This record gives sequence, C-alpha cells and structure tokens, in this order.
Amino acid sequence: MREDMDLERVRELGRQLRVDAVRAADAAGSGHPTSSMSAADLMAVLLARHLHYDFNAPSNPCNDQLIFSKGHASPLLYAMFAAADALSDEELLSFRRLGSKLEGHPTPRLPWVKAATGSLGQGLPYGVGMALASKRLDRVPYRVWVLCGDSEMAEGAMWEAAEHASHERLDNLTAVIDVNRLGQRGPTRHEWDTGAYARRLEAFGWHTVEIDGHDVDAIDAAYREAERTTGRPTAVIARTRKGKGVAAVEDREGHHGKPLPDAEEAVIELGGRSHIRVEPRHPRSERCARPLDHAPVELPRFDVGDEVATRNAFGQALSALGTARGDVVALDGEVSDSTRSEFFAKEHPERFFECYIAEQQMVAAAVGMQARGWVPFASTFAAFLTRAYDFVRMAAVSRANVNLVGSHAGVAIGPDGPSQMGLEDLAAFRAVHGSTVLYPCDANQTARLVEAMADAEGVRYLRTTRGATPVIYRPDERFPIGGSKVLRSSADDRVTIVAAGVTVHEALAAADRLAADGVPARVIDLYSVKPVDAVTLREAAEQTGCLVTVEDHWPEGGLGDAVAEAFADGGPVPRLTRLAVRNMPASATPEEQLRVAGIDADAIAVAARDLAA
Repeated sequence: MREDMDLERVRELGRQLRVDAVRAADAAGSGHPTSSMSAADLMAVLLARHLHYDFNAPSNPCNDQLIFSKGHASPLLYAMFAAADALSDEELLSFRRLGSKLEGHPTPRLPWVKAATGSLGQGLPYGVGMALASKRLDRVPYRVWVLCGDSEMAEGAMWEAAEHASHERLDNLTAVIDVNRLGQRGPTRHEWDTGAYARRLEAFGWHTVEIDGHDVDAIDAAYREAERTTGRPTAVIARTRKGKGVAAVEDREGHHGKPLPDAEEAVIELGGRSHIRVEPRHPRSERCARPLDHAPVELPRFDVGDEVATRNAFGQALSALGTARGDVVALDGEVSDSTRSEFFAKEHPERFFECYIAEQQMVAAAVGMQARGWVPFASTFAAFLTRAYDFVRMAAVSRANVNLVGSHAGVAIGPDGPSQMGLEDLAAFRAVHGSTVLYPCDANQTARLVEAMADAEGVRYLRTTRGATPVIYRPDERFPIGGSKVLRSSADDRVTIVAAGVTVHEALAAADRLAADGVPARVIDLYSVKPVDAVTLREAAEQTGCLVTVEDHWPEGGLGDAVAEAFADGGPVPRLTRLAVRNMPASATPEEQLRVAGIDADAIAVAARDLAA
C-alpha cells in the first residue's frame, strides 16, 4: 500500500495544477483559468490523498468517480490528468484545438470522463445517479466526488439532487463546493457566505463542513470527515479566491473565461513549472465483477382484436425484459401507476428507483447509471419530460445510452386538458443528436420496440398512449428500428396515408371509407419516427403521387416534418397534406379531441379525397 503524499508536497501540487491550467488556457487563447485556480488546492488534496482510481483502467467498476460539475474548470481537470501521467504535456497544450480530446468542457471522449458537463447544475445530479448505482446496484464501495461551483448552486436541478441524495442516504457522495465569490459577470448571490450554503444543505439533510479552500490541512481533514460520515451525503463548502496566486486576476472581476493577461509572468509568480507525478490510491475493492443474468426475453403476447393501451404493454414488456436481463433498471417520476413502470417495480423492486416529481434528477440519474454499465428506462408523462430537456440534450453530448418513455401523449388523453398533453415531444426528441424516436400503435408492437430499445445506442424515446387501442399485429411480428409497416396497399392506390400511434387506427378507418367511395388508399404505420423509413415513403410517393400525414402532435417538428424531410435530399417530391393539432385544445373526451383537432378518420378521409382528386 502506497504512502500518502505529505501535505507540503500537496501544496506544491496545487501550485502545479494552477500553472498547468494557466498554460493550457494560454495555449488555446481561451478557457477558464481563474475558475480552475480557485479549486486547485481542493483537487490537489483529492488527487494525492483520497481519490481511489486506476487511470490505466478507467472502466474498472471499482474506481471512484470524479465529476466536474463546474465543467468550465476543465483546465484544472486536464492538469490533474497530466499529474496522474494520463496525459502528456503536449496533449495538455492541445486544449480546445481542432482534433483534441481536451474540449472546452469535459466530455467522455476522454476515458476518465463519464458524463459531459458544462451546462451548469448537472454534475451533482449525475453524481447522485452514480452513487445510487454504488449503493443499490453495483454494491461496490466506490465514492463519488463532485466539484461544484457556487454560481450553479442557484440551479433548481442542484436542489433536486440534494434532496434525492439525502432521501437515499448517499453517504458515498461528497460535493465539494468552490465558493470563489465571483460568477461570470460579477459576484454570486451569496458571495463568500459559506454559511448560507451550509444552512440550505443542512435543511435538506446533508452533513456540511465549512473550510478555507486553500488550507490543505483543513481540506484533508474535511475529506476524511466526509469519508467517516454515515447515513447522509457530505458537502465540503470551501471559501476560495478566483484566480488564486496571481495578483493581476485574484478576486478581480472581468477575468472570467479569459486567459491570463501575461501567462509567462503568472507562471513565474506561481513559482514556475514543476513536474510532480501522482499515483492515486488503488480502488477500494477487488470484487468488482457483478453477475448480470441474460436470458431470452419472454415478451407479453396480445391477441389480435384485443383492446390494450400501449402504456400497459410497455410496463409488461419492461418487466419481462427485467426478468431476462439483470442489467435493466427502471426510474419513474412518481407516476408509475400511469406510465405502468409499476409492473417492473413489483417484479424487480431492487432495480426500481422512485425519483418523485423531479424529472431533471430522474434523467440525470439514468445518465449516471448508464455510465456505470446499467440499462436504464426512465418514464413519466411526455409533457413533463420538457422540464428535463437540457439533461436530454447533454445526455447526447455524454454519448449516453438511455431509454426515455413518455406516456399520456397528445390530445388523445382526453379531458385532462392541454397542461397534461405531450404535443412537443416528437419534435424535441427528433432534434437530439443521434436519437431514436419510436411511436407504437398497438401492444405487440410496443413490446417488440421496448426489447429493441434496450440494445440501441444513444438517447432512445418511446411515446405511449393512455387509452386502449386495438391490437392489429400478431405477437411474432418484427419491428426493426428505422422501419415501417404498410398496412393497406394495392397497385391502384391513389393516395398514401402516413400515421403513427393513435392515428394509425384513424387512418385505417379512413381508408375503409375511402375504399367504399372508390378511392383506394395506402396506409403506412411509421412507428419509427427517427430514423425514418425513407425508402418506403419514397416508393409510396412514386406510386401514389400524394401523401397525407396525420399526427397527434403540433405540426412543427413531428411526424409530418419527418416525412417531408425524407424527400429533402432528392427524388420526386409528392403532393403533401399534413394533419396535426393546430389549435390549443381544451378538456373533452378522446374522441372529441381527435375530431376537434382534425385528426380523426373523418378528417383524414376528407383530406385524402381532396388530395387525390
């Protein structure tokens, strides 16, 4: 067992981290050296004396986790990696350059970074997810350390995380709050009043330690106190000085996000370059492997003609997936009886996480868990996922593999009214880089798509329906991501109706009415809204000449736009009519909602008949 670095050497390491942060930002001509300098002593003590991490094996599940919630302090993080011999000096000085993995804010392009940060207020929520995984899933005694900025303590997501961590008694989580007084444009709300942060966190149930963030003895003692604390998380609240060690910028406004005016002079003032190398402690446990059962999935099977809500099929399929696969976990935002994730909770309570009405924390926890190798499904009403959209966006930046499920979508939910209706979700999730967007119309299709989602990549979104819909597919039907199903087709078709989810059934009814009037219509179930089946759509356009899209969603960014974009890269463009929800809905029955919105069978038939005329 290696000996701890003595504290005088740690002080020198803190100076080295400042110097290297200054040098990296100067080489880039941009960055946040002053925000890095304030936290350098805090991170020097952590790296040298408390972090258990094997930099040669970053995927070791026993490693501690370090998250820079104040991601703009990335020069400090990269200086730490250099001190651990994980980066060369040449790599350090490639900061922010084209082709470098050392981006302006940390991303998992670096193997030691497990979640992207930079959008403030997200690192602590991710840390809660990782700490939960340690406690309840991995059952491995790694610790999670999160460096937080004082400015981001104004973010509501930080307090969702604080309450969740306390409720779950996450004594393996330590937040290190760098209270350097200055934000981007001037002083922070509480400036150097560390007691203000302490009182708030204590009210949430945290253990707190207030220290001078440049006193390495006090920092070391605070970390040891955090490691000894049981039954609740700890916040080390450190009073620091932005730009510490360089008189021209120390605790001075106007230097946020800028290289130092004279980097060479600053390096001399900080004591010059040094080459201290740190060997962090080995992981605390050697028992890192966890057995994860994988067996064939026995999905629920539904009979054609039955009436089943797709949300019910989701819950049953998720439970079956959890039985077959020990790596599947479920999270919900206190609506599991509506989303039907309660089916999973009853069968696999040890892998179900109640996040309460804190959608940002729910998505963040899912991202944290997937970083630990788990396969999370997080569910709530489609409308409420909008609250967590920044976390969804950043999940893509994190290269995260997460499954998000939005129930109660569209006007079809009925009398609850527009506050509960997800009408933006298809557009929102289609806009996420590398995302998959699925919208099933029946129970067997839903079950198959749930199974497919588990092995897909990136952010995957499944839209489910509140009310029961007819089962139209056999249980053994396959539904590949990126595909579609042609439900009605003939050589004489004069118009194609493209639908998904609840509107598929309306489209089929409309096709029957059109056929009775001598207007044969093709019907495509576009269950994969992204990626979209452009080949089938183009064939339909070529053969029928005109398309009607119909969706229970606003006209912007949803199914209609997905279909239109299939023709944007060349080929004949069909005549296109897009039916969507265009007026603000009010309370009514589901049937009335579809009729008033102009997306029921009657409206589809009229639009198709007019287009084919």
